[in-house]
This record gives sequence, structure tokens and C-alpha cells, in this order.
Amino acid sequence: MLKESLSEFPARSLGGVPWLIGGFLLALVTAALFAMGVAAENLYLIVVSVLCAIVVAIIGVSFYTVQPNQGAVHLFFGDYRGTDVTPGLRITNPLYLTRKISLRVRNFTTLTSKVNDARGNPIEIAAVVVWRVVDTARSVFGVDDFTSYVETQSESAVRHLARSYPYDAFEDSDVTTLIGDTSEVNANLLIELQERAIEAGVEILEARITDLAYAPEIAEAMLRRQQAAAIVAARAKIVEGAVLMVRDAVRGLEEGEDGQDSIPLDADRRATFASNLMTVIASDSPTNPVVNVGSLNR
Repeated sequence: MLKESLSEFPARSLGGVPWLIGGFLLALVTAALFAMGVAAENLYLIVVSVLCAIVVAIIGVSFYTVQPNQGAVHLFFGDYRGTDVTPGLRITNPLYLTRKISLRVRNFTTLTSKVNDARGNPIEIAAVVVWRVVDTARSVFGVDDFTSYVETQSESAVRHLARSYPYDAFEDSDVTTLIGDTSEVNANLLIELQERAIEAGVEILEARITDLAYAPEIAEAMLRRQQAAAIVAARAKIVEGAVLMVRDAVRGLEEGEDGQDSIPLDADRRATFASNLMTVIASDSPTNPVVNVGSLNR
């Protein structure tokens, strides 16, 4: 019902500069009529001057100003009568109560929250949210305090996001993670925030995670786990490359160059050659060569 009944629409108002000039001229005429009436003791002129003064006063209290990127919400005895977003000096019904709402872009950073991720690991997370008011009617009447509403909903959305994804997947590359898929995570945060902020007439322009880390109580253990995973991945890459090198070396010895100078190897010699070459390539420390001065069979 809120989305249907409360939506911003233009208020009925006029430019204030012509009325300001007219009011000033009327004030001069009023002063002249009053002076003439008092001098001539003419009650009629005095009454007319008083009525003109009342009109000048009504015109004076009907003025209001609107700055760029600002909206003036008009209320008539509690009834919403529209929003004026035209900058400059404006004039409207003097009985209207005017509340001004900033339409400028705003931003804030959520507090760093400690929450468990999708795998139960405690993490610390914070985000920056960029937003602006796009519907002043909903901002004023949809929620009690739209600024506080956006901040509270942002805190809640960030916590919900942290519980929806793991911080890191380590060996599982198909899982969306907070640390590895920031673009997707930020896009989902923006969508969720916009769904929450629509009740307050607010548009979320940007939402992105700024602080993300394991909680101090597990940070050291998770760092060791990350280091171990990196070492295992590096060793696997080295072994994979070593296998390819050994395979090419054995093939090169047996085939020779252009079918010549080939060195045939039986199964035992091939295994010994491959083992020695794998040791040289995949070893962490420099290897010490052993020179065989006997026959090949020794």
C-alpha cells in the first residue's frame, strides 16, 4: 500500500522573483496610502492601506528558497501536497508547511562487524555505501528517519552478505568467495541494499566491501593454512612441469636427432634416468652429482 499511495509528485508553486517585486511595490503603495490617509484623516484610505499591508504580509510568509539538489516537501494540515525541486526563490500557499530534503549524493562507511562466514569462520567486515534520495514522499512518510534507516539496513545487509559466502575456498575454485569474487559480492550487496532502501525512497548508487579480514583469534591459523595451500599448489605445478620435461628428455634420447644418434633405453635405465632427472628438477635444494666411472651396468 505504501508504494501505491505515497509517491513523489510535483507541487504547485510559482517563481518568487516576480512576486517579490510586486510585493515590494505594493508595500510602497501601502505606505503612501497610509500616510495620505493619516494626513487627510481619511478612514477609507487607512482601511485600504491596512488591507494592503495584510496582503504584503501574506506574500512575505509565502516565500521559500530551494537550493540545487534539494526538494521542498509541502504539507497542508498533514496532507502531502507535492514536492518542489525547482531551485531558486519560490512562492506557494502560505498555509503550507515546508520541509526541505537534500537530494545530494551521500556516503558512509558501516562499522566493522564481527560475523561468521558461510563456513563458520569468524571474520571482520565493513562496507562503504553511496546513496541519495530519489523520492522525497517516501523518505518523509515511508520511514521515521530515512538516514538512520539506510545506515541500519546497510549494517544488516553487510552481515547477511558475510554469512552467505565463505571468506576463502582454498582448493575449491568453483565456490564464490568474499575475498576472491569481490565484483560479484559487491553487486549482490548493491541489489540487496536497493531492495531494502526502496521503502525509504532511496537509491543505492554503490556498495562495496572496504574492510575484510579473519577475526584476530583465528587469523594466524588461517594464514598458516593459506601458506600451506600455496606451497602445495606450487609443488604440484613444479612436479607437473618436471614430468613433462622428463618425458621430453627420454623421448629425445631414444629418438635422437633426425633419427640418428639415438640412445635406446630399457625399462630399468629409463626408470633410473627419470628418477634422477625428477630429483634434480623437483628438489628444494641443489643436488650433488655423482659421477659413475665404471660401466653403465655398475
